[in-house]
Amino acid sequence: MRRIRKDDQVRVITGKDAGAEGRVVKVFPDRQRVLVEGVNYVKKHKRLQQTARGTQEGGIIETEAPIHWSNVMPVCPGCGNAVRVGYVLEDETDTSSKTRQCRKCQATF
Repeated sequence: MRRIRKDDQVRVITGKDAGAEGRVVKVFPDRQRVLVEGVNYVKKHKRLQQTARGTQEGGIIETEAPIHWSNVMPVCPGCGNAVRVGYVLEDETDTSSKTRQCRKCQATF
């Protein structure tokens, strides 16, 4: 089970966007990165190309780039703070019933 999942509300804790909040759009577990909505905008230079309709596209495009998942913390829906995540087993005999829990207010999410 991962600490951060898709559609989680997270807060950036380090870097140029520190303090910004956003929703996780995509998780890249093999690269240990997450794509957060509205955070880490970068400029990409795209070569001028012709589309199928004959129009030309290109230039400098601003897009979101993934950031390392150690630089974000999930926001607890109960207390509204960026929190560390703990895990609790709903049923002691079944390990698949593991849920995430806020370390401050013990709310599960």
